[in-house]
Amino acid sequence: MYISEKYWENYIGDTDDSLTLVEHLAGKQKEDIPLSEIFSDFGLDQLHGDFRNPDVPLVYTDSEGWETPIYYAIDLITDLAALLLECRVSGSIDLCELSGRDPEEIAVPQIRITATPEEHALMNQALKDFASDPLSYDLSDMCPEEDMKEMAALCEELRQELYE
Repeated sequence: MYISEKYWENYIGDTDDSLTLVEHLAGKQKEDIPLSEIFSDFGLDQLHGDFRNPDVPLVYTDSEGWETPIYYAIDLITDLAALLLECRVSGSIDLCELSGRDPEEIAVPQIRITATPEEHALMNQALKDFASDPLSYDLSDMCPEEDMKEMAALCEELRQELYE
């Protein structure tokens, strides 16, 4: 996968929230998944573009009713941006490669995340905001300043590759 070489599991795609996102996408069991649906499923739509310090708890509820808390909205945003880039470059996302699961375990192993121009603008703005001021995000309470700055630089590279 294209994103594996540069982004995935390098500050992006290597958190508990990332694992929850990949499992969620696999559980959708459909090839095309709108970004708006993912935002709604995780409660990101309730944040109205402010992913710094959400005061709304983010929780994902799976098809069996199990609730999984989402710890940092910005982690989901950066993961989704990388996945959008993968879709643009490769045409789809290989869920087996992301999850490490066998193709027989996933009903639809290749998916595409689709986004409207407005959703792309929101993602672009969110990445730009994080890259310019990563220490204002709640994630900075858990990560050393140097790691936050490295992640911000990587997110700016991702943003530029995806949107410029």
